[in-house]
Amino acid sequence: MSSSVGLVRSSSLYQQAYQTLRQRILNGEFFPEQRLVETQLAEELQVSRTPIRESLRQLQRENLITTDHKGGLIIPRLSPEDARQLYDCRLALELLAVQEACYLGTAEQLKNVGAWVIRAETLLAIEDASEVTRSELLEIDYSFHRAIAQSSGNDHLLELLVRVFDQMTLLRVQTTEKKPDVLEIRSEHRKIYEALLSRDVSIAQAAIKDHLEASKDRVASLLQ
Repeated sequence: MSSSVGLVRSSSLYQQAYQTLRQRILNGEFFPEQRLVETQLAEELQVSRTPIRESLRQLQRENLITTDHKGGLIIPRLSPEDARQLYDCRLALELLAVQEACYLGTAEQLKNVGAWVIRAETLLAIEDASEVTRSELLEIDYSFHRAIAQSSGNDHLLELLVRVFDQMTLLRVQTTEKKPDVLEIRSEHRKIYEALLSRDVSIAQAAIKDHLEASKDRVASLLQ
């Protein structure tokens, strides 16, 4: 685990503990099936066990932690079937997102989508691509898809996707640890972006479907 870092007392200790633990989980600082112990976490964050307990309950409600056969709280290890189900849910939402982005996305919003495509292409074009970190790739991928959802103008759709993205982040951390290049965020993202610019719904939906189906196959195979 990380070295102890105390929390600032200027705001809710529960909120700070929750945000800190949530970020550490999504950053992959805990490994799958690692047990989370209240006393240990409280000592690390230099708080009482109460805000830690409340934070863990909230994270469990969000399915970012689960219980083992003894009732202890652990980081979930996602299965190939978990991966397929998450991708199927995500695809349904993102097909709607690209459709609405084609119809309603402003030029500025689509420019923001494109900025993440350029960021990925620039980052992965460096001479030593091994210097690109897993967290950087995950952040770019997440930001690209979030930007599309924001372009849809549908806040409820965005909220649902964010929930799925959290689960996907657990999945991606688990798989990119084995194979960092499992994320294809250059050619596939470029195709989606260009389809959005053309405002052609059928092409955009075909591009996002191809991207997510290919990603589902890559990820599920790594979890076998």
